[in-house]
Amino acid sequence: EEIQRETAYPDGKVEKVLKNGCHLIFFPNGTWKKVGSDGKTVTVTFFNGDVKQVMPDQTVIYYYADAKTTHTTYSDGLEVLQFSNGQIEKHYPDGKKEITFPDQTIKNLFTDGQEESIFPDGTIVRVQRDGSKTIEFNNGQRELHTSQFKRREYPDGTVKTVYMNGQQETKYVSGRVRVKDKDGNIIMDTKL
Repeated sequence: EEIQRETAYPDGKVEKVLKNGCHLIFFPNGTWKKVGSDGKTVTVTFFNGDVKQVMPDQTVIYYYADAKTTHTTYSDGLEVLQFSNGQIEKHYPDGKKEITFPDQTIKNLFTDGQEESIFPDGTIVRVQRDGSKTIEFNNGQRELHTSQFKRREYPDGTVKTVYMNGQQETKYVSGRVRVKDKDGNIIMDTKL
């Protein structure tokens, strides 16, 4: 681009105004700033390789050179972080966070303390504030983990519960109930 005007300042800063209306400002430490002809698009390239861009809609894109990470802040308050390993984090204005891991697992962190993870195979894990956990498997099975027991529900209606003391209880659709002690010995079986 053709330079229309160039000004050198006593502090070592140099400003160049281009014929297309862009302003380039060079600082003594190696940082430089470009203000677009619209006056709204600003790019600052720092001496350490970081780059900050401010777009006309006030979106701010900051690239951290050392970490190879991009942090974008949108005018509505949404923040998106993109890491070099492929992880992407979205921080919403309401406090919710969504993390997409390199293996495409998605983890949602809600403002009320609940968490939800969705795995690539379709398995969904939900953790409540009290620590209880629900796991929904892609084969239709479901597990509930609490401080008192772990329960697995099968698609055919069978429910197997393992209590913290090791006792196991299996309820079948037929109405049959089988109970085993912690060592696996059957202590009750209501075969019909």
